[in-house]
Amino acid sequence: MKKRILIVRIDRIGDVTLTTSLPREIKRQFPDAFIAVLVKEYTKDIYINNPYVDEILTADNMLACSKLEVFKHAAFLRKYNFTHSFLILPNEKINYILFLAGIKNRYGTGYKFYQAITGVKGISRNKYIPLRHEADYCMDFVRALGVETNNIFPELFLSESEKEEVAKAKNEILLQGNKKYIVGIHMSSGNSAPNLPNIYYKELIEKLKQNLSYQIVVTDNTIDESVKNIDGILYPNIGQSLRSSILNFAKLDLLVSASTGPLHLCAGLGIQTFSVFCPLTACSPKLWGPLGNNGVVVIPTEQYCKNECPNDPKLCKYKNIENYMLEELINKISYYYK
Repeated sequence: MKKRILIVRIDRIGDVTLTTSLPREIKRQFPDAFIAVLVKEYTKDIYINNPYVDEILTADNMLACSKLEVFKHAAFLRKYNFTHSFLILPNEKINYILFLAGIKNRYGTGYKFYQAITGVKGISRNKYIPLRHEADYCMDFVRALGVETNNIFPELFLSESEKEEVAKAKNEILLQGNKKYIVGIHMSSGNSAPNLPNIYYKELIEKLKQNLSYQIVVTDNTIDESVKNIDGILYPNIGQSLRSSILNFAKLDLLVSASTGPLHLCAGLGIQTFSVFCPLTACSPKLWGPLGNNGVVVIPTEQYCKNECPNDPKLCKYKNIENYMLEELINKISYYYK
């Protein structure tokens, strides 16, 4: 029987990017499978042009629907005759919609009560022991189909016209400024992991500007006042859609950031990344680091973490160690991009 699979990932940019390997690995073993993804509206651009995905569906209305409207959305999904669904982030409402849609084989993370009473097959993370990458945990859903794979690298795909647009725009940027490399700086993050204060990103920008081979680009969609209107700096993503931002990331030679969605977008595009990370299990590079792009990670010193760690990544601001982190980033970038 032909497999018809719905992959559901209804959280943020980085999380969705790390599921882009799943359709590829399914189709490697089941080339005639029909694969759809169910994501939020603002992340659907991640899957545009993905050759392994047959349809992109959005979940915003499902997430906001009333209890009675659950049946309407279930009827919509029932038309697809899905044989399998992967609910990678637990969500009670979506769980019931998938159940009412008549999907026989439903897989979910963890063991919630609403999963148990609807017959969901649990994919255990075994309390993160041993610790693996988030993308590897996601791939366990595919392994449940009998697919043997360790290729967890994410991939984003550009159309031929997008590739031409990116190459042309990158060449123009470099020629106009007589530069050799385009260096992206992404300052914001989702507050799920420690990040450098904006004042230190500004210092990083000023130091990197001293290398006349670098064209510095601030890639955030909204720009903090502390780094607005710096002479010679480009701000291409202000007010842009996610797809337009993805094309701008594709123009970079490297991106500097914390542990955040654009880090994974760049990894999926094959762009070199330099990122600051925290060694705590919940946000460590082993769990959330960049994949497939030889990304370089900078973490605090062992002594710093031993003495200063608040044991909550949301409270850590790399206090009293920012200069060390900056110097490490600059040294590593200079090593690769002279």
